Amino acid sequence: MDAQQLAQVEALCETLYTGVPSTNADGERITLQEAQQRLLSLRTSAEYIPQCQYILDNSNSQYARLVATNSLTELITVHWNSFTIPQRIDIRNYVLGYLANKGPQLQDYVVTALIKLVCRITKLGWFDDNVHRELAEDVTKFLQATVDHCILGLKILNQLVDELNIPTLGRTLTQHRKTSVSFRDVCLLKVFQLGLTTLKQLQTRAITAEPRQEVTLGEQALGLCVRCLSFDFIGTNPDESTEDVGTIQAPTSWRPLLSDPATTELMFEFYANTEPPRSSKAMEAIILMASVRRSIFPTDKDRGAFLARLINGIREMLSKQTGLQHQDNYHQFCRLLGRLKANYQLSELVKTEGYMEWLELAASFTVQSIRNWQYSTNSIHYLLSLWGRLVAAVPYVRPETGAQGHVQNLEKQVLTVVETYLESMLGSVESVLRSDGALENPLDDDGSLREQMDRLPVICRFQYGQVAQMILNKFDPLMSQYQDLIQRLGNNPTSTAPSDVQQRLAIIEGQLTWLTFMIGTIVGGHSWSSAHLGEGDETIDASLSRRALQLAQGIDYRLTSSNGQGRADPKLEQALLFYFQNFRRVYMFMWDQMSGSSSSAANSDSLSVGMIVAKLDSAPSTKQKIYQRMFEHLGMGDHTVVANIIVTKMGNNLKYWPDDNDITGKTLDLLHDMAGGYSSSKLLLNLETVRFLAMHHTEDHFPFLGIPSNARHRTTFHSTLTRLLLSPNGEDKLGLTFEQFLEPIVNTIGQLGLLSPNDLRSENCRRPLIGVFRDLRGITASLHNRKTYSSLFEILHPSHLPLLPKVADIWYDQTDVIISLLRFLQEFCHNKANRVNFDQSSPNGILLFRCTSEVVCAYGRRLLATPPPSSTDPEIYKKRYKGLALSLLVLNSALGGNYVCFGVFELYNDRALENALDVALQMVLSVPMEDINAYPKLSKAYYSFVEILFRSHKKTVFALDTNIFMQIMTTVHDGLQSSDASISSFCANTVDHMTTYYFNNNGKDKVPMHNLNKHIAAQPNLFSSLTATLFNLLLFGPPQNHWAVMRPMLSLMLASESSFAQYKDHLLSTQSPENQGKLNEALTKLLADVNRSLDSANRDRFTQKLTAFRVATRGFLTL
Repeated sequence: MDAQQLAQVEALCETLYTGVPSTNADGERITLQEAQQRLLSLRTSAEYIPQCQYILDNSNSQYARLVATNSLTELITVHWNSFTIPQRIDIRNYVLGYLANKGPQLQDYVVTALIKLVCRITKLGWFDDNVHRELAEDVTKFLQATVDHCILGLKILNQLVDELNIPTLGRTLTQHRKTSVSFRDVCLLKVFQLGLTTLKQLQTRAITAEPRQEVTLGEQALGLCVRCLSFDFIGTNPDESTEDVGTIQAPTSWRPLLSDPATTELMFEFYANTEPPRSSKAMEAIILMASVRRSIFPTDKDRGAFLARLINGIREMLSKQTGLQHQDNYHQFCRLLGRLKANYQLSELVKTEGYMEWLELAASFTVQSIRNWQYSTNSIHYLLSLWGRLVAAVPYVRPETGAQGHVQNLEKQVLTVVETYLESMLGSVESVLRSDGALENPLDDDGSLREQMDRLPVICRFQYGQVAQMILNKFDPLMSQYQDLIQRLGNNPTSTAPSDVQQRLAIIEGQLTWLTFMIGTIVGGHSWSSAHLGEGDETIDASLSRRALQLAQGIDYRLTSSNGQGRADPKLEQALLFYFQNFRRVYMFMWDQMSGSSSSAANSDSLSVGMIVAKLDSAPSTKQKIYQRMFEHLGMGDHTVVANIIVTKMGNNLKYWPDDNDITGKTLDLLHDMAGGYSSSKLLLNLETVRFLAMHHTEDHFPFLGIPSNARHRTTFHSTLTRLLLSPNGEDKLGLTFEQFLEPIVNTIGQLGLLSPNDLRSENCRRPLIGVFRDLRGITASLHNRKTYSSLFEILHPSHLPLLPKVADIWYDQTDVIISLLRFLQEFCHNKANRVNFDQSSPNGILLFRCTSEVVCAYGRRLLATPPPSSTDPEIYKKRYKGLALSLLVLNSALGGNYVCFGVFELYNDRALENALDVALQMVLSVPMEDINAYPKLSKAYYSFVEILFRSHKKTVFALDTNIFMQIMTTVHDGLQSSDASISSFCANTVDHMTTYYFNNNGKDKVPMHNLNKHIAAQPNLFSSLTATLFNLLLFGPPQNHWAVMRPMLSLMLASESSFAQYKDHLLSTQSPENQGKLNEALTKLLADVNRSLDSANRDRFTQKLTAFRVATRGFLTL
């Protein structure tokens, strides 16, 4: 490279990063895309490494330096085996020298890229030479030089820890862990000590630096300590998306450093003397130190001393409120409090000096935080988690352990915390309302609300009687006021009331919403395990539940008597559904065991003989007694009556809240969950409301079915009802047969089927068509055996299935209609649990496929006749590809369902199969390859279809024109290299089907074989290109694709031995003489004991050999 070429590169880099077009030496204008394309060529070959070094040495453009550095990193990673060990060390030393000489003058982004390069070289060459393992030693020279060099050194160490902790793409997990563990044992402690030393020097002012440099040094040193402590010490790959750290598995060699009081004090002092983000980073380091495994301390005394230091540090922070006015510090401090009990047992905490004071300060801090809920919504759940963990451990601590009266003190503080939470959340309703939108409503933050509700049960059930009394003291007056206001409103909607009444009602409903959520979560926290059964807890559950159920009844009464006009706040309705869901989980699972108990004596005559005998043989169990006491204390009737109250409320939700998607969706989810439970589903069958739902599942009775945005809910609704109807004794209990249940839907289909094409295309038919197909899809999804599926098929065939191709032909251009049709048909053709299984003499399988073929052909021909939208149209997927992908999935379900003998079609000159395959092929060939790969759902449908073609319909696919066949094979070739494992697997199986057929039938006089030979003759390098691609993927590709690509290798090698020999010679020619010997040896082992057969034993043996071959060669092969 010379100065002129360097200037051109700099101009291209300027264009790439600024977007301003430049001109080349010939005066041609170069756009951003062209600049990117040209600069990417620097990454294509190891020959460009000298050019990259030339750019770094001679260019003053920061952008050019960045491009050169990134290109070097990519080249080093991909072509690692192309360098000798001395060359690798030279490149490493060159980059370190470059950083030392020019680092302080470079832009941050260039420095970051260079550091990443040196750390990548260190990681890849870790076991090559001791030089790589001494990087931490080399960096100490940076730390001892100028302040700017010290900052550079800390950045290198930060990146080094990250690089060695995070797996590199293209390297196996085994390789990564081997390097990572060695780094942990050799260097990590040294790196951690360097971070701590820098912090000490900053604290003692041993480093003289400008304020800006001090801030950067502090951030980098703290970041280094945090990275070292959060290192994946034992290869568990913790989930980085979660905030809650697990136990830190620090090695024993770290014990002196972690147990040294100076380490903990350093972090606490640094926290106290700095501002965010440094102080919050210091707090994060303290959290990690508090999470270090307890077993690292050899004795209880050592562990107690460490815990005492933590407790003292926290006490001091709490008493002085150090830095807690900052949001970041405050959040991290809440995490620290929540984490403390997770790692240490209560018995250890209570023995710690100052525990009682710490407990009171923690309670005071929690109370203060909850009162200031508007600033701490995202942190409250950490504090609640601390109290939850403390009270959960009380049964396991002897009262005499530790400070005197610690249990009583904890009880007192917990009651204070719960009372504050109750008061603050109820008070938040009025604050939010009066703020006029300035404050966010905590009830709107689903994630935070769920976190808080998850942690409340343990805390509230600790002093359950007193907490319940607090709730009742709030609930009863509010309920009384609410009833008064409702009576004044009568049947009028809330919006007609005077503004002061509306405001008062909004506040009461908001407060009742909070109380209902709390009651729901507390009742849901009831544990049936014998270790946690509290004496009399069920009667308290009953007291709370009575209020929630009475509230539900009151709201329901107003809703029904006003014919849907008198609605409550939607959030209150959602809170009731939350309560119902929890009540269902805890108290609706024993109905079948209790249905003969005294609480439902009226139904005793319907008991089975077996149940009566069981009752006589054994006295009620403890669970049954508790269950019975709960419903007796509830005082609202037995479990059937209570269940009826709940289901009636749900039915009225569906009837009177049609336009609220959340309420409708959550109501249907609850109904679906109840129908899915063994005991609760039996209970539902005895309820009058469920009978009504099953008999009147139409828009006239449930308007939500008629709202277009609820189309998805129709599917869930009918799926649930079908599940109940087809459960044991379902038809008898509900008083209608499957045919009667389907009657309204069948009537609608019948009416639509009678219409002429013009009338069927009218706008009036859109909603009924979508509704019918959505309903049928839900019904079909709940058919799990041959009997029930056959019942539906016989109802639809032959009268109603002809409507499907008619709709596909007429409504092909309306996405909502065609999608609902195709989704139903996909479910209808899907042979799950072998349900599509007709008698031997039945033609139904063939008739079902014929209908499927007619729909796909009708839709496909219309689609092909319509000009495709512009490729730049943002809605091209919705308008064209979504329907196309679904029609392929429908065909895939039918072709792979194993319920049709496809040979019959050709035998009797029925063109159903031929037409379906022809239209499907035309559809897929009409889609550009880049679009197939751009849309994941389309690509999966396409490659799945191609795989089925090559698996079961070779005659058709081999009979295609050679150009079309090769077009398909080109897409298969591309799909093999996909990053999506399922797509590469489909493509590998496609290749395997073709090569297996070729190997088994080569030389035989068969038409498909002649056709395949014709294609291969036209494209002689087909097998060789596939061989090269598969072996390159195996040897150089990402690990996730290995299993998929190994599948067709044996059949491909046997089908074309010359292709394998050709690839082998090519691979040997690219290697050095030393590597050629190793490669020859590995290939000899690979081919030893391999038979010329494709039986499964031989395939498995060869697959194992391929794995061993890959492991053996990856260490020395060069690209």
